[in-house]
Amino acid sequence: MIETATDPGFLAALLAGLACFATILTIAAPALKGNNLDTRLKSVSNRREELRRKSREQLSQKGLRRTDEGVMKRIVDKLDLQSALKDDNLEKALVQAGLRGPRPVSAFYFARFALPFALGLFAFLYLHFVNDFDLNTQLQICAVMFAAAAGFYAPNMYLTNRADKRKASIMKAFPDSLDMMLICVEAGMSIELAFARVGEEIGTASVELAEELGLTTAELSYLQERRQAYLNLAERTNHPGIKSVATALVQAEKYGTPMGTALRAMAKENREIRILEAEKKAAALPAKLTVPMIVFFLPVLFLVIGGPAYIQIKGQEGEKGTEVSPMSQAVE
Repeated sequence: MIETATDPGFLAALLAGLACFATILTIAAPALKGNNLDTRLKSVSNRREELRRKSREQLSQKGLRRTDEGVMKRIVDKLDLQSALKDDNLEKALVQAGLRGPRPVSAFYFARFALPFALGLFAFLYLHFVNDFDLNTQLQICAVMFAAAAGFYAPNMYLTNRADKRKASIMKAFPDSLDMMLICVEAGMSIELAFARVGEEIGTASVELAEELGLTTAELSYLQERRQAYLNLAERTNHPGIKSVATALVQAEKYGTPMGTALRAMAKENREIRILEAEKKAAALPAKLTVPMIVFFLPVLFLVIGGPAYIQIKGQEGEKGTEVSPMSQAVE
């Protein structure tokens, strides 16, 4: 065996056999390995179904399908206020203000019905029993009517103010959220996971934006068309920057363009929009400061400049009044 193992011919044949075996194994390896694409696609599909199931369970636990059976709902139904005070844009305005469900609708109609009577009665009692401000009867009637009209339009003003504050809070943190979403997408995460992850992280900066991203994640899980989830996000926020982002995401889903490219362009654009809004506010600041400067600064400035001169003039006049004239001395 030693002589055979040390035989040059045997060693050459052994090496040739090993080389042939390695060559055959290398060529046949791809065929033996098979194609795992179906397995990977199946795992992705299973993961998506799992996310949808979890989202639906969370939504069912939160109880989004709420019913309103309170006193305001019964009064609204009994008086049929939804038909008498019908507002086609009410649901859209409530969603933009962050009020969802049937209860805010009933509260809005009840407030619009009750506030005119409440404020009008309060104005009437105040003018007749507390202080009438020396107003005649006609002016008192006008004051009561004005209070009633203010009560009628107060709910709309409240919704508008709340929607504007919510929009400002969302847009303050939206460019940063796009940067975070871009990082998540380029790291290999799906758009659903990116929305969910960014919604968790951005909550410290804007609770409203975190809520909107969470709703978008849920809609991406259970809506049949993903584009509808993006369009709903744009409609709830009602901002041009978010509308452009939603349009870009819809086009990326439709034409298969990379999400990272679209998000990078949209993040840059929204950051520029935020800078332009800040510059606009800074440019409007001098005009807004004109009235406060006239009312508060100029009187003080005139007092500081003219005060010493006035005191000096009064002092000189007093000294002249105390001096004794030569004629009075001669008389004495």
